[in-house]
Amino acid sequence: MSRAHSIQIENGIAELVIDKAPVNALDSREWFELAQGIDALGSNPDVRVVVIRAQGRGFCAGVDIKELDQHPERIIEVNAGNYATFKAVHRCAVPVIVAVHGYVLGGGIGITGAADIVLASDCATFALPEVDRGAMGGGAHLQRLFPVQKVRHMFFTGETVTALQADRYGFIERILPKAQLREAALEIAAKIAAKSPAMIRIAKEALNGIEDGNLEDKYRWEQGFTLQAYTSPDSAETRRAFVEKRDATF
Repeated sequence: MSRAHSIQIENGIAELVIDKAPVNALDSREWFELAQGIDALGSNPDVRVVVIRAQGRGFCAGVDIKELDQHPERIIEVNAGNYATFKAVHRCAVPVIVAVHGYVLGGGIGITGAADIVLASDCATFALPEVDRGAMGGGAHLQRLFPVQKVRHMFFTGETVTALQADRYGFIERILPKAQLREAALEIAAKIAAKSPAMIRIAKEALNGIEDGNLEDKYRWEQGFTLQAYTSPDSAETRRAFVEKRDATF
């Protein structure tokens, strides 16, 4: 079992909990482990629905910037781990419910945007600060949550959107106090788990097939620009500034 997440299965509901102090930022190895865990759940005949949530101050702060500051060459592994995780969520053979609280950043956006159903605590905030971290990616998944122009505003500015502000865009199924988040997610999961597992798996594949474009291909396109960004001195400066807790200088 990974030190960054745990899994339990009961009554057809798989509950995957991200738990890596202090901010649920995962390193290259942990992203691959997360992807493998989700893939295994999707292929498990005892699993009818997956709930992904997190412990700690926020849902997920994305990648471990400190790892990339020390080992920029690992961007290849991080990219691959992110791709594998988001694909595992999106292509999971059963529905995936994501219940987010606190900050939802970077890779947290990827997980959320790839999911089937999203619940959020009233303290949840969404942001994609990739430009400020010297990277690219996540726009394809953010575009499953917000319309095109809002995605571009968020991407260019890195600004945060609260759950209450995001509610106007309609992707959040329920907004509720953090203390009620898990219970609400499990309630929806139980409704799905009570259905015919064969019909639900067919429905998931059918719904993925009618989406506009291929989410994984779109994200892979973006990741090519992450590699391009990493060739710029500005990219290294953004990571160093983040680690040193100062403003970047360009």
